[in-house]
Amino acid sequence: MAQLEKGSKKLLNAWAFYDWANSVYSLVIASAVFPIFYTLIIPKGEMIDVFGTSMKGTAIISFTTAFAFLIVAFISPLLSGIADYAGNKKSFLKAFCYIGALACIGLNWFSKENLYVSLVCYLFGLVGFWGSLVFYNSYLPDIAYPEQQDAVSARGYSMGYIGSVLLLIFNLGMIMYPHVFGIDEGNDRDTAILAMKYSFVSVGIWWIVFSQYTYYYLPKGVKRNKVTGDVMLNGFRELRRVWLELKENMMLKRYLGAFFVYSMAVQTVMLAATYFGAEEINWPDEDAKSMGLIISILVIQLVAVAGAIITSKLSAKHGNIKTLIRINCIWAVICICAWFVTEPVHFYVTAAFVGLVMGGIQSLSRSTYSKFLPETKDTASYFSFYDVTEKIGIVIGMLLYGAIDQQWHSQRYSVVFLAVFFIVGILLLLRVPKKLKD
Repeated sequence: MAQLEKGSKKLLNAWAFYDWANSVYSLVIASAVFPIFYTLIIPKGEMIDVFGTSMKGTAIISFTTAFAFLIVAFISPLLSGIADYAGNKKSFLKAFCYIGALACIGLNWFSKENLYVSLVCYLFGLVGFWGSLVFYNSYLPDIAYPEQQDAVSARGYSMGYIGSVLLLIFNLGMIMYPHVFGIDEGNDRDTAILAMKYSFVSVGIWWIVFSQYTYYYLPKGVKRNKVTGDVMLNGFRELRRVWLELKENMMLKRYLGAFFVYSMAVQTVMLAATYFGAEEINWPDEDAKSMGLIISILVIQLVAVAGAIITSKLSAKHGNIKTLIRINCIWAVICICAWFVTEPVHFYVTAAFVGLVMGGIQSLSRSTYSKFLPETKDTASYFSFYDVTEKIGIVIGMLLYGAIDQQWHSQRYSVVFLAVFFIVGILLLLRVPKKLKD
């Protein structure tokens, strides 16, 4: 088929549709079903012998998560440099998609007895998801003009929230009414575990099937260079070149510094929210806790759709940086108020506010970075810096979050401490050159 023109409605919709395809991972695997499944497989407080030592189950999954993000942080700039060098970003996007989706299907065999293999599946699911985002994000300036990028970025997040909620509702139907789906393992616990495993398989299938629409319309990329034995070295050369250009671009440099700080807090809150709710909220019983956590996640996802759209409109009226500053102010207030969140109703209200600013800050951060990029064909290399900044921030944020929780035996101290990062992020955003802000 003929390649669609940049800015065409069909091309923009095809790009945004990848969010519909892959966001089921971040909701079902990262946020909703897998954390509950994991606590059933390895109950709270149980010590597991792994890697020659005895560890808490939560510590094992935390370290695996951190290691996965370190892998992504290391390989994404290298691979994105190669992708731009060879002109085949779509091939890398598809490869990481299939790695992540097949790993999700592999979680069907997750068990304490086969813990090492299980953790490898979990790790590659995370690597596949975040690795594919490097190349997906880098397409934005290729397929949309600057004046379109805020709206199409928000559209992608909105489609992702809606699609992931639809699959989660289907998965919850399997978990809550397993006999309707022919799932029966003899007792409630084992039946629920099996239904959750099937939900992981559904994530992998959904991801692969719906991503095909995106692949059909996205441009293949211009093949500029042949991949040779020198291509790995070229990837490092590309990183060095982009780094030098970043130092010359005051606007982009200062914005990236601010993004590093506040994104550290945003991503940590998103990754730790389920565990905060499980330990710090006064749930009546275990069933109420599981259902309450899922309800709060649904609230976040649904409100985030409106948040992304509202933020896009506010940025069009007031400018990207001013809007980001205001959103960071709201995030800081949420973290401080989390100290007083003790009852389920408090948690639901907090979840609604988190959803409102979560969708907005993610979509606007991505499109703002895209707008600030210099004219270049090597967008994947630039977006690798954006993604590496985010991933390193996640590793640092989670380590600090865990260290504070371990020291004071409460996640409330950890969440309140994150407010500091939002405040620093605000101060750094104020330093973006005024004549270039909006």
